This record gives sequence, structure tokens and C-alpha cells, in this order.
Amino acid sequence: MIRWKEAAHQLLSATSRIGEEQRDAVIDEINQLLDERDALQTEIVAPFTPEEEQLGKDLVALEKEVAAALGSYTKLIRSDITAAQSKKVHVKSYVNPYGKVARDGTFYDTKQ
Repeated sequence: MIRWKEAAHQLLSATSRIGEEQRDAVIDEINQLLDERDALQTEIVAPFTPEEEQLGKDLVALEKEVAAALGSYTKLIRSDITAAQSKKVHVKSYVNPYGKVARDGTFYDTKQ
């Protein structure tokens, strides 16, 4: 359980780094930590001592923080993706401003 707590704290610190330059490295680190926690989950078995029960209660609260941090990090990535896609559309419309014009009987010079 102590290793689980350490992994949770590492996840919180990894999601706090939001720079775009290091995003790929952070995502790889998050995936590695999540895989490590999946492996640790099988090692947690009952019966628990009172100290382990208290640590478990602390971990439940910490897991809520981790889930919120991962959710906000995912939301940040999604917003960056949608911003990049909208930039791409705007650049295309700037390069070819007549690309979406309805051509219903109007004269359109194809020479540019």
C-alpha cells in the first residue's frame, strides 16, 4: 500500500506539469505509473491491520485527487487538440477563401 501511495503522489506531480514541450514524456510517465499501480492492485489482499485500514482510507481520498487531476489533464489535452484542428480549418480558409462558396450559376474564375 505504501508503494501505491508513492505512485499516486507521482501521478499527482506528473499531472501538474502541463508544458507542451514535455507532454509526450509526461504521458509516457503517467502510463507507466498506471501500469505499475495495476500490478500493485493484485498484491492488496485482506485481512488488514488497523494501520493498513487507516492507510486505505487515506488512499481513497488521495485517489479522488488523482482521478480529478487525470481528468483535468485529459481535458487540457482535448482542448489543445480541438484548438489545433480549428487552426487548421482557419488556415485552409485563409489560403483558399473561395473554397466554401456556393457556385450556383455564378461566374468563378479558376485562375488564381
